[in-house]
Amino acid sequence: MKRIVIIGGGISGLAAAHRLLELSKANNSPIHLTLLEASSRLGGIVQTTHRDGFLLERGPDSFISEKPEALELVRRLGIESQLIQTNEQNRRSFIVRKDRLRPVPEGFQLMAPSRFWPFLTTDIFSLTGKLRMSADLLLPRRSANGNNDESLASFVRRRLGREALERMAQPMVGGIYTADPESLSLRATLPRFLDMEQQDRSLILSMWRKARTTKNQTGVSGPRYSLFLSFDEGMQVLVQALEKAVSDPGIEIRMNTKVNSLERPGSSLSSWRISTEKNEFFEAEAVCLAVPSYISADLLSDVAPQLSPQLRAIGFASTATVNLAYRRADVAHKLDGFGFVVPFIEKRNLIACTFSSVKFKGRAPADQVLLRAFVGGALQPEMLQLGDAEIVKRVERDLNELLGVKGKPLFVELARWNNSMPQYAVGHLDRVSQIEKEVNKLNGLALAGNAYSGAGLPDCIRSGEQAAGLLIDGIFSAPPLRPLRLGG
Repeated sequence: MKRIVIIGGGISGLAAAHRLLELSKANNSPIHLTLLEASSRLGGIVQTTHRDGFLLERGPDSFISEKPEALELVRRLGIESQLIQTNEQNRRSFIVRKDRLRPVPEGFQLMAPSRFWPFLTTDIFSLTGKLRMSADLLLPRRSANGNNDESLASFVRRRLGREALERMAQPMVGGIYTADPESLSLRATLPRFLDMEQQDRSLILSMWRKARTTKNQTGVSGPRYSLFLSFDEGMQVLVQALEKAVSDPGIEIRMNTKVNSLERPGSSLSSWRISTEKNEFFEAEAVCLAVPSYISADLLSDVAPQLSPQLRAIGFASTATVNLAYRRADVAHKLDGFGFVVPFIEKRNLIACTFSSVKFKGRAPADQVLLRAFVGGALQPEMLQLGDAEIVKRVERDLNELLGVKGKPLFVELARWNNSMPQYAVGHLDRVSQIEKEVNKLNGLALAGNAYSGAGLPDCIRSGEQAAGLLIDGIFSAPPLRPLRLGG
């Protein structure tokens, strides 16, 4: 019986374990699978808690259905009936400008408008800023020499101007990647905008053309909220379903088991030896590292000295989520949207805030509201150096001023996620390509997680499932392995 060890029990590791079990059964190829998780629980940053009738998401609150891997997994797990969509009303978002929440213009997608009149009438941009953005209609495309990657900041300033970057692109994209726009790779995160320039020359022209061929929902702005899904009992439903699915005699799950090192014992190039801090040892024909890339770098420092520095070069940012429960009467704002983002130039403590009880049903009792604030990220790392009480104090002050909140919250819950968000810097795809080449030199090794080809939940599931397929191919087929593609 072939032995496989998965290191890491987050969503990527669980998806890899589930897929390995599926493939071994489908191919009638029995395996002995061991999953080693350093903490006391599975699921990584996916955590749902319940308190006083509120449903709190400490990590992600949804996933996007446009990327099919998560939805397909949900169907295979048999939990599709528990899926819920965002509420149909108030599918819009806001941006803070001069201490007020301004609605994102209808049809505005991250950095460029697809509708003329809402863009013309918005007060998010000055007249000068609008004129500069409109110059995109006349500007030539940049010539693409090979890999045409560039930073988000460089691209937006070049096409749409400084105000578009500071007032729209930075906060909207920052709310997704918690990244510094001066270093964030557009090719690795939002390649469609680079492609728009090459295909249609003008971003605005490309957006207008697309808008004419697609049905737009009136009143919708910001992210495409109709594509976001969650579960009636929160995102923990997915973790629990995966835990149940991998509760199989062929799978051994070890919690509170931190791995110290990986070795290739003796002269065998097809086996691995894993040691833990409990002085336990595991032998395996294949290993999946479903942990942050900096942890993989440490584990592989002796085995793969060329690979380890490449993994360590991928940066990470830290964030925190703050769930706050209020009486509805204590919040003056209408909360007629799903939340707001805050430009860095506003000098606030918040990155963004979701109106959780407006976005999804069943998140708060009647006559009460649940807000979820985000702090930290690449632009405000100093926030994570503060104590919990100080972070909460600053968040409350911002919410009081921006939403007209009076009185103290019913309760507050803060969750810190240190070094959790990978930073896809310019050249990230080239680095991932080099990582792939080095991994392919090591039989029986696969990487999974959010550090390589997508930070969202569907991306993590895809990376885990792909790693599972590669390992099964490798240990049951004659070498050489087919080339690794990290999440591709």
